[in-house]
Amino acid sequence: MGSIQQHVQARHDGNPSMPADLDLVVTTRAGVPENVHRGRISVVSADGGVAVASYGDVTALTFVRSTAKPIQAIAPLMAGTAEAFGWDDRHLALMAASQRGYADQVAALQEMLDRAGIPEEAFVFRAGKPVSSEAREAWAAAGGEPRKLYHTCAGKHLGMLAWSKLEGWPLEGYAEPEHPAQREIARRVREWAGATEHDFELGRDGCGLPVAAMPLERIALSYARLACPDAAADERAAEAASRVAAAMNRHPELVEGPGRLASMLLADPNVVAKSGAQGLFTIGLRRERLGIAIHVADGTEGAWPHVVIALLERLGGVSADTLAGLRARFPAEYRNDAGDIAGRWEIVF
Repeated sequence: MGSIQQHVQARHDGNPSMPADLDLVVTTRAGVPENVHRGRISVVSADGGVAVASYGDVTALTFVRSTAKPIQAIAPLMAGTAEAFGWDDRHLALMAASQRGYADQVAALQEMLDRAGIPEEAFVFRAGKPVSSEAREAWAAAGGEPRKLYHTCAGKHLGMLAWSKLEGWPLEGYAEPEHPAQREIARRVREWAGATEHDFELGRDGCGLPVAAMPLERIALSYARLACPDAAADERAAEAASRVAAAMNRHPELVEGPGRLASMLLADPNVVAKSGAQGLFTIGLRRERLGIAIHVADGTEGAWPHVVIALLERLGGVSADTLAGLRARFPAEYRNDAGDIAGRWEIVF
């Protein structure tokens, strides 16, 4: 029996090797439940990682995906990569970004590429189109050609490639787990989250890089520390984390894009936030010294805003204007194609 089959069978047998998810959000139509989004939530303190709230199995391994980007930037920044190539806060924000191909994002990425002298062909992933439909339409209207620079993870890869060039490491193979850049990044990600080797696994991310899986509560702690770097033991790593988090707040729309949940939250100076593929969303709250990790098990993004709004209503951490903006952008009621109210997102955790 293969490992996935074993996990599924273990779940049926009542073994906790599969995560114990809870109902988080239900969509209703005419008051009748239509879809249920299940998952897990961990809220921890930056000081010692003390659990403040837990919903579902927060010890289950969860792939960090793109929420790891600010933390993956720590090692290149500690090595002086930004200074060596004249990168400013916009470029640091792009190192942590899931960019969507908007003109200002691509322009900053082009500056990073040019200043570091990295050939675009060095990226391990294939050429593509802008992710955002709006940016893609403008690109198509201008007769654009596919480029590797349009990849949503281009900024993260540029940080690693430029760091490798600075250190004299080969650019070829930079995405392999055995490459010195990836070995050091994996170590830094694990240490920042306070994870042990026993509860830390590496897989392969969508962009070709190694990606870590660790307990959801450790992902929450990593964002508590990102919001409050003074809670981290390594002062140099804390300084680098503080720089990248501050850059994300100064340039929130570079990190994801207009109307994106993470970018809206990053516009609030008390918050550091980032989305990840396959259902993971993370938040750090500075004044409250809290980290939040949310994993929606079906991998969709639609439930995120409603879970986030509910948590922030309970925990605080954002201004009234930020909360009002989130409610306006992501209303609890949803409408059909005729413009009529068709149903609601209902919080059930």
